[in-house]
Order: sequence, then C-alpha cells, then structure tokens
Amino acid sequence: MTLPRTGAFVVPFRNGNGIVNSSNVKALDRWLAHLFLHALGDPEMDLLLWDGQKISARETGPRVGMVVHDRGALWRLLTNPLLHFGDDYSAGRIEIEGGLVPFMETVYRSLAHAPKFHRKSDPGAYRRNQPNLNSPAESRQNIHHHYDIGNDFYQLWLDREMLYTCAYFPDPDASLEAAQIAKMDLVCRKLRLQPGQTVVEAGCGWGALALYMARRYGVSVRAYNISHEQVVHARQRAKAEGLERQVEYIEDDYRAISGKYDAFAAVGMLEHVGPDHYRELGRVIDRSMTEQGIGLIHTIGQNCARPMSPWFLQRIFPGSYPPTIREMMELFEPWEFTVLDVENLRLHYAKTCEHWLGRFEQNLSLVQEMFDDTFVRAWRLYLSGCIANFSVGALQLFQVVFSRASNNMIPLTRDHLTAAAGER
Repeated sequence: MTLPRTGAFVVPFRNGNGIVNSSNVKALDRWLAHLFLHALGDPEMDLLLWDGQKISARETGPRVGMVVHDRGALWRLLTNPLLHFGDDYSAGRIEIEGGLVPFMETVYRSLAHAPKFHRKSDPGAYRRNQPNLNSPAESRQNIHHHYDIGNDFYQLWLDREMLYTCAYFPDPDASLEAAQIAKMDLVCRKLRLQPGQTVVEAGCGWGALALYMARRYGVSVRAYNISHEQVVHARQRAKAEGLERQVEYIEDDYRAISGKYDAFAAVGMLEHVGPDHYRELGRVIDRSMTEQGIGLIHTIGQNCARPMSPWFLQRIFPGSYPPTIREMMELFEPWEFTVLDVENLRLHYAKTCEHWLGRFEQNLSLVQEMFDDTFVRAWRLYLSGCIANFSVGALQLFQVVFSRASNNMIPLTRDHLTAAAGER
C-alpha cells in the first residue's frame, strides 16, 4: 500500500513481506504533518506528535505549538480542520502550547494567505456549513441552543448588566462595567433619544439597554426577543426597578414587530438574521419607523463575505453570520434609507472578549460544576478565537446609523457623540 506521490516522494506503509515498518510509519506521520501545516499557509508554529516528533514549517519568529495526542486526530485535521480541530481540542485530543489566543492569532494570520482558504468574496457564504438557517422556527432553535443554557452561567463572566455585546472603552483601562454603560450611552446618543419618544428594540438580550434608555433618557421601549430565559430575566428586572410600564418585553420574533416608533435599535441581533432575510428585516424597519425616525444596527461584520467555520456553527452559534457592509445595504437600499454614520469598534470588541475570557477563567471551578470538560474547553476556544479574530482583523464590529432620505432633522456635526452629559 502506498500514499499519493508528492513530487517523486512516495511513503510505503508496509515492507515487502507485508509487515508494518515503524520508520516508514513515522515518515508517513511527518509527511501528513507537513501537509497539514502547508494547508494552513506554513504558520510559525510547531506541531508535536504523540511519539515526540516535532514538525515545523518555519523556524523564524515566536513559537506556539499544537500537541496532537494520537494519529486519528492528525488524520481528522487533514480531512476537515475547521470542524475537527475544535472538536478534538474540546475532547482533549489536542493541546496548545504558548497560549490559546496567540496560537489562534498565528493561525488566522497564516490562513489569510493560505491558497486553500484565501478566496474572493463568496456570495453564498452565509449558507455554507449551516446546520440551520433562520426561518422563524429555526431561529428559535438556534437562539435556544446558545442563549438558553442558563442565566447563572452567563452571570459568571458578563458584566453586572448582563450585556453580551461589544463594550465601548473611551478609557482603555475602564472596567467592563463602565465600558458597557459607555456603550449603551453611545447608542442612545447616536439615536438622539429625547424624553417622551418611543423605541423598538429587536433582540434585546437580558434587557439592559431598554432599561437604560428608559431610566436615563425618559423614553418608552418595546423590546422583542425569542430567548425565553432572557425575556424572563428582563421582565423581572423591569419590575424590580419599577419600569414595567415604561419598558415592555415581548417574547416574539422580530418579524412580529408592530407599531410606529421614533427609533429602531438592533444591538447584536443582525448576526442571527442571515442575508436571506435582510430585505424582510428592512421591511419591518420601514413599517415601524416614523418619517423622522432614526435607526441603529450594531453587528459583528467582516470585510469580505466568507463562511463561518462548521465547528462554530454546529457547536456554538448555529445560524449566525457576520455581514459585510455591502450585504448590510440590503436592509437599506430597497426602502431608500440613508446611512448617516458608520463606526468600526473592532478593537473594542477584542478588549471586551479579553474581559469575558478572564472572568470565565476566574470562575472556572463554578463553570465546571455546571458543565462537563468538553463544554468548558469548547467555550474557552470560542472566547479565545473571538479575541484573535478581532485582534487580527478577521472580524469587524459595525455600528450603522440610518434614517429616511427625507429626514432633515439630523445633526450637522458629530458633537452630540462627544459632549459631556451635562452639555447634552
């Protein structure tokens, strides 16, 4: 039995008598390891095999390493690395040396130049690798998979307000709590909220933004969400703070939004819609926003349309997709919405995820009481991968403000975004 040739190199698996030759098996392992590293773009990393062999594509630069504990895991990396790396790391068949975040950054930078993974914008990127898309029934299933695994779990590592979206750090040394409050205030200022106005929020998480809008800006908010656990938590908070008449939480899909509002907000929600439904969401915004209304969409994005990894979609966030700015225009163009402002908070999200991972690790013993080791390792990989993706620029964080083309009641400058609270 022989393997396919690479140039004139052929690795025989057995000798002439049909007996396995251990030296040839090691040669086979080295060949497969080099093949894997080359597919990744020959990153500056070491691949350490179960028998002590160390394989390196290049010897320059700082080193990170991947320890593969068995031959089966190596074969799986070759067949579908974007799925099996995550699964086998989660199962403990793969370990990382030099830190998980530096390792992921090394791989992502290398993949950006690897011929196998480098491609132009893919018009079908959203649909690739998806276990579910985002019909109303599938959306509920997708959201339940990620968000309804226990509020107690998320309380261990999110801020006190339970905000699971990018924070805003006007001061790099700000606490996560302060940065999340700064994010909520930035959103309110971009929406130009005034006392007595009405706001509709699509996808409200655990309800913090709607409460902040009502408490600090004197508006009335109707917030839609299909996560049962999040809605229950949000309603309890509104009642405890005496805001249940000012803030209404509705357990329903964004497609069910009704009424007219002075402002539309979707923070961390568009990632769960999918480009197939952008025109549908745009139609909802069009029918719900007043003639002088202002809207804001805060979403993870990317510069070039590429599919999400199958591991991320199957194990962490089914149905999710970060759009490009061009794809987002499907929300606006059919109804002639005018884009007023676009801001990229990519590095703010990297810092946010660093806080989340740090708190996750600080509360590791409590997480381990809730879930098994596979879950713990999978979420460590997920949070580390988020830091790396935002740090190297593979993912972006877009805040897009928009209004109707006929609306002239818009600011002439951006002073309202930087003025102190007493000056607003």
